[in-house]
Amino acid sequence: MNVADFDFELPAELVAQAPALDRGASRLLVLHRDTGQIEHAQVSRLGEFLRDGDLLVVNDTRVFPARLLGERVPSGGAVECLLLARLGDDRSTVRGMPTPVAGGRWDALVHPGQKLRPGSQMVFRGSRHVLRGEILEQHFHGRRTIRLWGENGASVDEAIDDIGHVPLPPYIKRHDTEADRERYQTVFARARGSVAAPTAGLHFTPGLLEALQKRGITRTAITLHVGYGTFQPVRVDTVEAHTLDPERFSIGEAAANAINLAKREKRRVVAVGTTTTRALEAAGRAGGGVIAPQSGRTDLFIYPGFTFTVVDGLMTNFHLPKSSLLMLVCAFAGRDVVLAAYREAVAQRYRFYSYGDAMLVL
Repeated sequence: MNVADFDFELPAELVAQAPALDRGASRLLVLHRDTGQIEHAQVSRLGEFLRDGDLLVVNDTRVFPARLLGERVPSGGAVECLLLARLGDDRSTVRGMPTPVAGGRWDALVHPGQKLRPGSQMVFRGSRHVLRGEILEQHFHGRRTIRLWGENGASVDEAIDDIGHVPLPPYIKRHDTEADRERYQTVFARARGSVAAPTAGLHFTPGLLEALQKRGITRTAITLHVGYGTFQPVRVDTVEAHTLDPERFSIGEAAANAINLAKREKRRVVAVGTTTTRALEAAGRAGGGVIAPQSGRTDLFIYPGFTFTVVDGLMTNFHLPKSSLLMLVCAFAGRDVVLAAYREAVAQRYRFYSYGDAMLVL
């Protein structure tokens, strides 16, 4: 299967550079996958397209300010570091320090990569904290294993919150603002750990969630920490040759019970986002269609030909051409049907990507 088969024309001005003024104000394209029928609505009308008894499954991961801007030590040259995943805490001796200092090991993207080899040190300064780092291991495409520690024994997480920037996707051509700290976060965000928001969830408001509940539409939450793979381009020519970075996910007992009960009662399970879909289908595949409470990692790559065992409906944003996320949506609804819907979305001037409009596939 050719990656080029998942391409489409998208005018640059349709890439949303900022969120809608209010949550829930975005447009909603409703796609009926059995017929290809398309309806146009607002996210605030979501409940009109769902049924009493439907189960919404959301991703409650929380984005942290993972983009650090600082200096190389001792040259003072600029350095940028995108924290991808925490690899674990340690109490290692930091070069130049006489005693062990509490810190954490991280998978990270650093720039300029050619000047940051193992042993190189960095410093990041905020209004209240100073965070120091050291390159431990060098990998491909700017990837590094690094160690971070706060000056004077300060918490690394508190220092990151003070110093870090919201890691907006590369297709948003502006600097992050203080407003992004709240807006690039779902209202049900709980578990810290993502470098990107599960963007379908950005459309929900407390009022919309309450209105859905009154209609008999229930909700449960799982966690998948979104990693760099959500931005990673497909660098191969054939779909089957592409791989995804593993991402951490967790499904609690209450969520597993709610999902299994909905499946037994033949009620629809509607995933809010591709991240939720990947976690559910990874767990479903492992359990033969039954979800067990679990924590783990998944590198499941869903593309056309995949058999879904858990998800019956999908709410998602509009995705990049030739991306793994678009391939997932095509696997769920059919490539021709989805690309036709995307052409309609372009013609109707929908806003695309993370801060854009939404699509509901039923």
